[in-house]
Order: sequence, then structure tokens, then C-alpha cells
Amino acid sequence: MSTILITGASTGFGRSLATEALDRGHQVALAVRTPESVADLVAAHPGKAHAIRFDLTKPADAERAVRETIEQFGSLDVLINNAGYGLLAALEETTDDQLSRNLETNFTGPFRLIRAALPVMRAQKSGRIISLSAIAAYANHPGFAVYAGAKAALDAACDAAAQETAAFGIKFTQVIPGPFRTDFIGRSLDHAERLPDYEATVGKFGAYLAKVNGKQPGDPVAASRLILDLLNEEKPPFRLVIGHYATTMLAKKIAANASELEAWKERGLATDFPAGS
Repeated sequence: MSTILITGASTGFGRSLATEALDRGHQVALAVRTPESVADLVAAHPGKAHAIRFDLTKPADAERAVRETIEQFGSLDVLINNAGYGLLAALEETTDDQLSRNLETNFTGPFRLIRAALPVMRAQKSGRIISLSAIAAYANHPGFAVYAGAKAALDAACDAAAQETAAFGIKFTQVIPGPFRTDFIGRSLDHAERLPDYEATVGKFGAYLAKVNGKQPGDPVAASRLILDLLNEEKPPFRLVIGHYATTMLAKKIAANASELEAWKERGLATDFPAGS
């Protein structure tokens, strides 16, 4: 049995993860904006589920969420950074307020929470940090400049942190989904005021998202089972790609990157000083 702190546990992936974790007998701290939204889970799992009022955009909430988890359960073994929301906007269309709020929710807030959890995990010489990313962070689309940029920033931060903390028994995993049947496209997707010039790119991608909403191929329950299975893995992947869409997109991106690297390799190598100089 592990003690797990899950952000955004009221809906979508977070809800599926919380339900699966509780069904497996884990102790789960549910970090949500409104504790009433998970009252049913707390009532159904007395002593195992605990709701914490939590807002990713409030700096003090990170340390408080970790502290409340330990006060309630006596430990913190796993942090699952799930809370977040999307922004469909061309870079030029994005306002400063939208930029700030999206970065705060998808990068800065999770970063603070990881930072707050690390001293606990370092002291106990064990811990898991699992963050929900997005395929757009690795193979992007028009309109996801800010959203995917924030997810990519967290990936880079976790890549470094994983190397910094491996000696303490702390393991990181970035979960990379494509379209899963959650409320991301509806309730969790913000929009900017569209400029006509971007209708053929951002507008087209937005139309695709609207078309697949409610029909996404990914099953969040199946994904939650796999994510929680990672806790039994001695060597979990740093990046776990889930679903056919994300797997196909990432494979194409890797191939394109390899081709570009090869095409420009000789000219890139020529920028070093001569050997022995």
C-alpha cells in the first residue's frame, strides 16, 4: 500500500486514477479546488481517501498539500501531477493573461508541488513522481503553442530532476497521452479570440478537436490501470506513451528529427574547433 497525492482528482484522468488507486487499497490524498467534488470518494473509502483544498496557481498550496497528506497518512510515496487545462490559441493570438495562467497551471504549479515533495522522498530514500503530459509537447499542432510549451518545460525540468534525485531512490515518469475520452476538449480547453488569418491552421485543428470530442479513442480507465501498475515496476519508463494516436505521432516525429539531423549533421559538426586545437 502506498500513499498517493493526486491533483485534479475530481474529473477526467484524475478521477479515474483516484478511483483505481482507492480500489487497489492505496491511501489517496485528493488535491482539488472544491473538496465537495470528491465527497463521494471520501465517503466510500473512509480512512483511505482525504480531500485537500488545492489551487495550483497559489504558491503556498504546494507545501500545504504535501504537509496535509503527511499529517493525514504519515507518509507520501507517490505524487501524480494530473491537474491542468489546455489553451487553443495561435502564439500571436495569446494574451499575457492567458500565457501567465496556462504556464502557472501546467508548469509552475506542478514544478512547485514536485519541489515540495522532494525533501520528503529524499529523506525516506524512495518516491515516485508521475506527471500527465501530452503528445503535443513532443509532436505539436497549430494552436497549442503555449499549452504544449508548458508541458514540454515540465518534461525538461523532470528530466534534470530525475538525474539529480536517482541516487535517493526517486523515480520520474512523464505519461504522454493523445486524445482520451475525458472533458479536456470541453470544460478544460480555453480559447483565444481568433484572428481570421489563422482559420486555416488553428481553426482547422480546433474543428478537428470539436469533431472528436466524446469519441476519443483513449480509455482513461485502462490508462489509469497502466499508470498505477508503474508503482510495481523497479525501472519504470521516464516517458510512457499511451494510445495509438500518441504512439504514431511520436514515431513520426522521431523519424523526422533523425532525418533532419542527418541532413544537417556535417555542417553542424563543422562549427567545432579543429580536433586538438
